[in-house]
Amino acid sequence: MRPSLMRSASQVLRRRRGYSSTSGQPERKRRAAMRPSLMRSASQVLRRRRGYSSTSGQPERKVAILGAAGGIGQPLSLLMKLNPLVSSLSLYDIAGTPGVAADVSHINAPAQVKGFMGDDQLGEALEGSDIVIIPAGVPRKPGMTRDDLFNINAGIVKNLCTAIAKYCPNALVNMISNPVNSTVPIAAEVFKKAGTYDEKKLFGVTTLDVVRAKTFYAGKANVPVTDVNVPVVGGHAGITILPLFSQATPATNALSDEDIKALTKRTQDGGTEVVEAKAGKGSATLSMAYAGAVFANACLKGLNGVPDVVECSFVQSTVTELPFFASKVKLGKNGVEEVLGLGQLSDFEKEGLENLKGELKASIEKGIKFANA
Repeated sequence: MRPSLMRSASQVLRRRRGYSSTSGQPERKRRAAMRPSLMRSASQVLRRRRGYSSTSGQPERKVAILGAAGGIGQPLSLLMKLNPLVSSLSLYDIAGTPGVAADVSHINAPAQVKGFMGDDQLGEALEGSDIVIIPAGVPRKPGMTRDDLFNINAGIVKNLCTAIAKYCPNALVNMISNPVNSTVPIAAEVFKKAGTYDEKKLFGVTTLDVVRAKTFYAGKANVPVTDVNVPVVGGHAGITILPLFSQATPATNALSDEDIKALTKRTQDGGTEVVEAKAGKGSATLSMAYAGAVFANACLKGLNGVPDVVECSFVQSTVTELPFFASKVKLGKNGVEEVLGLGQLSDFEKEGLENLKGELKASIEKGIKFANA
């Protein structure tokens, strides 16, 4: 019986010495083994407190859309709801937003959606935003140029940017409201007056020009559209839009000089093409919403520290003598990390660059004058 007595004695001694009677491990070792899980729990709490999602490890990001009930705003709200980098989606407009927010909120994607309506709720909609996207304003109609939109949309943008300066001065601002060549300078002047201007955080969204250039180039060159990249520089209206097809990838020898001229013209007139096709019943809302979502996603990646995020955008620039200019921009944790140069241009593109400067300069000055009136 000695073996069994020895086992019993051993068990008593092990318990007294702090050993588990079942596992053979000292209790202090068991407690130590529990520490990683406790540390994980504590880490999750800290990550939440520091603004991180406890499930994905991604920083929590709030995106506000101003003009969310409009033709661009509604599909843009849908697309941003589907973006896994968005944790809070704030939808604002002067009317109709509760319905849009309710509709979008039913989609089984992580972002929490709230709708805000009217001037008295604008501050709450903006507070804590990392990115503010502005598609607010009236759409183009047949025969209407972007300059025709100016008097209405300029006032809307000025008021919204005044609120941004007050409630979320550190947010990245993605300007979609046309004419972008003027509304971006208006925003800059408003922020300067408020003492909140940071040129790294103000963007004119010209992504639709890039989207069109890619699509049209792929169709003509007979290459897969998903593989195509085409930088588009200058501005965001008519001849100020300059696609650099000489830098398009994948490169092709299949396009003649006339083809390039035709592709450039079609890219510049893409908005008019849609307005006319809709016969007075709308403008390029769906493709613009897509382009806005693409650019916002790039901004979110940059904020989250993803390296080498590059998109074209209309920003404060020294690439030319003009104070604002669209070119490739490297995005980072503070917005603009680097404004990239134009690269080597073809003779046709050099001519286009010189031709656009006068009109773009006038549009920029018009916005600055309006903001300071």
